[in-house]
Amino acid sequence: MKTLIKNGTVITAEITRKADVLFEGEIIRRVEENIQDPDAELIDASGLLVLPGGVDPHVHLELPMMGTISADDHYTGGKAAAFGGTTTMIDFVSQEPVSLAENIARHRAMADPKTSIDYSVHMNITHFDEQVAEELPDLPRMGVTSLKVFTAYNGRLRLDDGSIFKVMRIGGKHNLLTMVHAENGDVIDILVAEALAAGKTAPVFHALTRPAWGEVEASLRAAALAAQAGSPVYLVHMNVAGEVDQLAYARSFLHRRRPPKA
Repeated sequence: MKTLIKNGTVITAEITRKADVLFEGEIIRRVEENIQDPDAELIDASGLLVLPGGVDPHVHLELPMMGTISADDHYTGGKAAAFGGTTTMIDFVSQEPVSLAENIARHRAMADPKTSIDYSVHMNITHFDEQVAEELPDLPRMGVTSLKVFTAYNGRLRLDDGSIFKVMRIGGKHNLLTMVHAENGDVIDILVAEALAAGKTAPVFHALTRPAWGEVEASLRAAALAAQAGSPVYLVHMNVAGEVDQLAYARSFLHRRRPPKA
């Protein structure tokens, strides 16, 4: 089935101009002015913008976490995204004590029957050993090209720095992007224990037990580990200006150290 969107202002990564868009099924066939096709369903976009669907690279759908499950599943979360113009979302596969391939298959069995828009996944690596090291290079074959590691959530999700370095080193060799949740898990545990002992359980103490300095130092540590491992790194949900400063420093440092072209 063909659809023709006429009279709108088309916005892409390269252009913003008046144009029509003809697509067939899920494939865009033409983007140009004054397209005529009597067999296509017509949508009049006069006065409207015609944009590619957005991609949300970080969602948590039907996620078990600390005794509860996140509210949205792949149907309701995808429906809400679509109403906002997002047509693709990237979820996270939790690492359970089975192979990475089995974890991905379980996630797909949960999501595929109910997903309402396109989706992809990142692979959480919350346990690392030789078996995981052997399995990581196979992830691109399964359609997964990104990993996530944590420097917080001690005893649940966190990897030690050495394991993060090993994950990044493998990722760098096999075109896998390593994402880092950067906080200081040790400091958080101390502050949480002290707050609970003092009866400080109001919502504000969630923030006060996770000081911004922990994110600042962990973000630079993540960048340093990635540089030593020869791996790209992506810092997720950056919340404080100091993290941006550390990212800028890491980029400038790598640029200064990059050898000149022959």
